[in-house]
Amino acid sequence: MNFDLTAEQEMIRRTIREFAEEEVAPGALERDRKKEFPLEIFKKLAEMGMMGLPFPEEYGGGGADTVSFAIVTEELSRACASTGITYSAHISLGGAPLHLFGTEEQKQKFLVPICTGESFGAFGLTEPNAGSDAGGTRTTAIEENGEFVINGNKCFITNASFAKHLALTAITGEKESKKEISAIIVPTNANGFTVIDNYEKMGLNASNTVELVLEKVRVPTEHLLGKRGEGFKQFLVTLDGGRIGIGAMAVGIAQAAYERALKYAKDRKQFGKSISEFQAIQFKLADMAMKIELARNIVYKAAWLKDQGRPFSKEASMCKLYASEISMEVTNQAVQIHGGYGYMKDYHVERYMRDAKLTEIGEGTSEVQRMVIARLIGCQS
Repeated sequence: MNFDLTAEQEMIRRTIREFAEEEVAPGALERDRKKEFPLEIFKKLAEMGMMGLPFPEEYGGGGADTVSFAIVTEELSRACASTGITYSAHISLGGAPLHLFGTEEQKQKFLVPICTGESFGAFGLTEPNAGSDAGGTRTTAIEENGEFVINGNKCFITNASFAKHLALTAITGEKESKKEISAIIVPTNANGFTVIDNYEKMGLNASNTVELVLEKVRVPTEHLLGKRGEGFKQFLVTLDGGRIGIGAMAVGIAQAAYERALKYAKDRKQFGKSISEFQAIQFKLADMAMKIELARNIVYKAAWLKDQGRPFSKEASMCKLYASEISMEVTNQAVQIHGGYGYMKDYHVERYMRDAKLTEIGEGTSEVQRMVIARLIGCQS
């Protein structure tokens, strides 16, 4: 077993950490307060070649691997989780389905702009009545004169305000009384396509989360992504990759919270000495360090398995579940170590705690992850 990063992965880590500390972290608090999307940061990431990092160079990508994607997501999230989730969704939800299931023509037309940063990547899956129960999809796409006529709405969609196109799931028919769900690529400037940006969120305030309304939106049938009726299977594959991104994001948030808690504990004096000298605080910090390391290991293992072309669904669910839950635990303890100051925005840790909560919900809740793991270890006959 070799736990060393490759020379390329290590170079990516150094590059993105330096960028995150110099360009991303300084404005994170203010962006959270103002709910300001980090557009300039992503323009710079595009110039660095990061926006298409794990995709082939022939489409404007970086030709890197999933481990590298996890590293970048972690480092960005360590500096600003809103930036981290924007990047993760751009790659794993926006670019990945096009790369995995698109035709060559579709990749040239729709994947290239994502890789170059000309467009943000987004994916239209969740609906008001179809979150964890994606089979409850109600959006329809009726074929008519060589076009799909799409009606429906999607909610909690990341990046869509800045995406020129996105893949979304819709019912294209019925087979044996079961919904035939397909994935279709839809330009966001199509007639009848409305993006509504009015959510008031608990955290990740600098990220873009919107509702989509589609009223008689027409797209050519050539915009069908992959095979008709396989949209359900496609998004399950897409979510497996996305869970690695959320796991990496959770690790980044936890790492940031731990580092601030450790520094504060060393600086804060009580009863004549640093509170880091008290065993109660030492045990908290030791547990935080241990759990972050374990979470990072399972995230990297899931990414490595994906890169090897081996099954990774179980590990993707495990890494997302464990990393998200320890991220909530670590951020909670970071606030506790800061005491009253931890409740104040200027000390950052309350933001980490608010941001971490989404990692237990997005890309499948913790409860859904346990269901997936139970099925994959053979609990269900």
